[in-house]
Amino acid sequence: MYKIDIDNTIAQQPFDGLQIEKLAKTESMEILSISLAKDAIFPKHTSPKDAHLVVLEGSIDFHIENQSVTLLPQQHFGFSKEVEHWVRALSDAKFLIIR
Repeated sequence: MYKIDIDNTIAQQPFDGLQIEKLAKTESMEILSISLAKDAIFPKHTSPKDAHLVVLEGSIDFHIENQSVTLLPQQHFGFSKEVEHWVRALSDAKFLIIR
């Protein structure tokens, strides 16, 4: 029988500044769960791989190359590796980074 292992990391992740949890990692990909409290900032950084951001709840402003885009629940945004970016939470927000 196949063992099903349910993980509640996302649901249990608090809204307390910036919280980052690694949900999964293989040789070819990684999934991170990010929680940002309202007005918290994920400071400027780059990704080592091309990445996709999927908003689960709340809203964020994603800043990249002198542009800003507001993302809402169930919206998706892809961006290239090694491009500096940062994120600000407009409300308590949770999103996934898949890279």
